[in-house]
Amino acid sequence: MTTKTPPATASSPLSKAPSRPVVALLSTHLDMDFMRGPLQKKLPEAEIRKWPDEDVSDADFAVCWRPPHGVMAGMPRLRLLHSIAAGVDNILADPELPDLPVCRVVDENHARGMAEYVLWSVLYFHRRFDSVLRRQAEGVWAPPRQRAAGEVTVGIMGWGNLGRSVGGALRAFGYNVRGWARTPREVPDIEFFAGVSEREAFLRGTDILICLLPLTDETNGILNAGLFASLPEGAALVNIGRGEQLNEADLLAALDAGHLRGAVLDVFAQEPLPPESPLWAHPRVVVTPHIASTADPRTIADQISTNIRRILAGEALVNEVDRRRGY
Repeated sequence: MTTKTPPATASSPLSKAPSRPVVALLSTHLDMDFMRGPLQKKLPEAEIRKWPDEDVSDADFAVCWRPPHGVMAGMPRLRLLHSIAAGVDNILADPELPDLPVCRVVDENHARGMAEYVLWSVLYFHRRFDSVLRRQAEGVWAPPRQRAAGEVTVGIMGWGNLGRSVGGALRAFGYNVRGWARTPREVPDIEFFAGVSEREAFLRGTDILICLLPLTDETNGILNAGLFASLPEGAALVNIGRGEQLNEADLLAALDAGHLRGAVLDVFAQEPLPPESPLWAHPRVVVTPHIASTADPRTIADQISTNIRRILAGEALVNEVDRRRGY
């Protein structure tokens, strides 16, 4: 986490800017007005404008979530593109994206919220609440056999800030945790796997799979029939990464065939999830409306304002993304 930066003063980089800096709020999916107040408080000398209601063509900084494609290419004064969340795939997807720094938000409270959601999901399968709720609907009293947490192996795909937080929370509850990422890591008390060559071994020993991967060309569609077949029979899936990583037809086929026991899904390729989606009514699927965790607007504004001041002062940015890797 970065340290808090005080409001602009007469000697601050913001006040030395050649003109009043313009911050553009860009989104095709969210009403970004919720960020106007927190940003204005942190950047009192800046002008905050929201696309498409206001002209943003002369913006110096873009604050984004699923921004409109092509709009930033027509903003010649832009110096920084900033996500309001941990993910930046929605920004990098713009084929006309200017070649400028991209930053994301890292919030420990956001990580804790994600860990809470995963813990609930793991308990849902570990304690067999999925079976209990189906039996309730049938009016059947059938207590399931209980297992200790140490008998359940939870595999986490993706080991960034969120993956570390989730893994630590699960270990604290006694679960056997293993991790998988693109590159090797040394993690105490965690069996770690890396790269494509070790993914099969990682999956074979996983009872509950948690997807926390960033969305990149390599991870798009990664949750597919081939991956599901590598999981042991009766395994469960929790996807809080990105909806585009999941092949929904392959998931439904694996569930209907009985190979997978169930799935908890919080992210979808199309949001809101269309009413006609078969995921809504499937008895082995839990759908939640992208609520696993969200960063506090004040924290978002704090980190964005810090990076705006840093770029004006010619300083290194916080949580800058490697655009080639996508995170």
